[in-house]
Amino acid sequence: QVQLVESGGGSVQAGGSLRLSCTQFGYTYSSNYLGWFRQAPGKEREGVASIFTVSREQSTYYADSVKGRFTISQDNTKNTLYLQMNNLQPEDTAIYYCAATYTVGRPLRAETYSYWGQGTQVTVSA
Repeated sequence: QVQLVESGGGSVQAGGSLRLSCTQFGYTYSSNYLGWFRQAPGKEREGVASIFTVSREQSTYYADSVKGRFTISQDNTKNTLYLQMNNLQPEDTAIYYCAATYTVGRPLRAETYSYWGQGTQVTVSA
């Protein structure tokens, strides 16, 4: 059974940085999407970043709102997905979720993903 466990959330001031981690259990990497999503109060869950792996080839995808500030990466030796978030802004405040899937679909759409973590809170103050 696939299990995803996030960590690394917290509170920072605007302009600060955080790195989120997502450790995967029971998940294999032959062909897959791994992604980060976020959900702010009263808003829909939105895709932040995704990494698609086929064999040893990887492609990354980012929401326009985070391009140039966030970086997604995967360390298969540690079964861990990361999201490095720099220059955080108050509008980045949300619960951040890690997600995984074996199916091919739209990388930043929640319906593409089958497995979800429990979420970690990120709060950015002005």
